[in-house]
Amino acid sequence: MAGADTEEGAASPTASASAASGRPKVELPSDLTYTFDWSKTGDKEKDAVLADSEQFVKSVDMAIAEQDPHGKAYRFYSEGEAAAGSQKFIQEFVDYKDRITGAKRYYNANVKINSDGTAGFVYCEDQNKAYNKSLKTGKADVTPASKDNYVLYSSRLRAKKGVWITETLTAQRGSAACRS
Repeated sequence: MAGADTEEGAASPTASASAASGRPKVELPSDLTYTFDWSKTGDKEKDAVLADSEQFVKSVDMAIAEQDPHGKAYRFYSEGEAAAGSQKFIQEFVDYKDRITGAKRYYNANVKINSDGTAGFVYCEDQNKAYNKSLKTGKADVTPASKDNYVLYSSRLRAKKGVWITETLTAQRGSAACRS
């Protein structure tokens, strides 16, 4: 998941549209923005992995903003180790009464569809313009840019009922691969 960024209250949420009915609506604070610098591949399955992974990322941040480590949306897009790790990550923000504010950028996406019905997905995140925001004070902890704000993620997903579910997710903070 995203690193140790946090944001404050849930003022003026903006909706992130869900493509299919039955998918959870992801609403985020207006002071948190995303750039997903990955274009469609032209492959239906790979594009679905990208789209569902994007919703997973946003749904974790929504749970942080709502201070809900058991949020339904991120659990819709994850299971197993990925869901458990996300819950722990969200709980850290709840414990500190923080959320994420600012801008996050995702890039260098690489999707591989496997013959066993799973997909491998590796991508980078730049957190240099995303910050922790105290729910108590409303103030953002603006930190200087750092190589540690570049994170390499590796995930395994499985298609279930038309949704690519993240089953495992690992993060490598300070990744040289994401700084180039």
